[in-house]
Amino acid sequence: MKKIVLNDFNALHSLFGNLDENIKIIEKNYNVNITSRDGEIIIKGELHQTNQVEEIIQNLIKSIQSGETLDRQRINYVIQSVKVGESEKLEVLDKAFVCVTSKGKSIKPKTIGQGQYINAIKNNAVTFGIGPAGTGKTYLAVAMAVRAFKNNEVNRIIITRPAVEAGESLGFLPGDLQMKVDPYLRPLYDALYDILGAETYNSYKERGLIEVAPLAYMRGRTLDNSFIILDEAQNTTKQQMKMFLTRFGFGSKVVVNGDVTQIDLPTGKKSGLVNAIEVLKNVDGIHFMYLTERDVVRHELVKKIILCYDQYEKKQKHIAEKKQDHKHDRRHDQKQKNTSNSKPSN
Repeated sequence: MKKIVLNDFNALHSLFGNLDENIKIIEKNYNVNITSRDGEIIIKGELHQTNQVEEIIQNLIKSIQSGETLDRQRINYVIQSVKVGESEKLEVLDKAFVCVTSKGKSIKPKTIGQGQYINAIKNNAVTFGIGPAGTGKTYLAVAMAVRAFKNNEVNRIIITRPAVEAGESLGFLPGDLQMKVDPYLRPLYDALYDILGAETYNSYKERGLIEVAPLAYMRGRTLDNSFIILDEAQNTTKQQMKMFLTRFGFGSKVVVNGDVTQIDLPTGKKSGLVNAIEVLKNVDGIHFMYLTERDVVRHELVKKIILCYDQYEKKQKHIAEKKQDHKHDRRHDQKQKNTSNSKPSN
């Protein structure tokens, strides 16, 4: 049996949640019983399990006391981090801070990977954020851009992405050029609206302090003292990626985001992001940050979906490689047979 003293009723209520929903998540993962009495949290169960649960609860209490609101995603993430022995890294998340949204909400990393991603952006001139959907690549990059702008580290924010259709044809969109490309840029607008507010964003945009544009608009420019984000970079060609990475000038910071499992380029065209990983992997000042399904902060089913697709694609790749090896062996055997048959008899 383990006991944790917590003489803070509000923190205790936040920890347990409505109808003890938070504690039930922990009990579901461990064969323990958790109760509270007179400012004490009592954990009953096997020693190994109670030790881990104590560690989980202590981490959750620290999160609550740092102003974090517990939700299912956060609790499950702490549980998984303790299980894999990474609990000591969780404290960094509670202390990390990026900026405040227009509605007064603090933006902080929600996973260890996100925390490392933010630190990479802080400490490098060029950062590649590579990972699946839902890992916060775009949102955190935009938040870091706003932070740098408000701290007078840069004079403007430039956000771009390639205008490539994601698997379906959109046809001839109505309106002027801006109206035609806006659907491709909508996720970027959403992040800016949430962090800055629509009024502030529009004010900055009118003054030329923020620019959201298709990648093609970057050609021929040199961008000094700017925070530049390239989103959906997996859909760039090799030529587009080279063009983009040679645009930034003195005092600028670049973030390139993409998911190499969701490439929408025509068959036969190599992704500029995949090529950049190969070409630039050993360049000082360029950091490649790889986020995984553990960093997904959307609905918990998203993580399961990503894992299922990843396993399926690995299985299909393995099957294809075995078929290729089998074909190669057959050709080799046939070649040897032909050679043997062509030899003159004595």
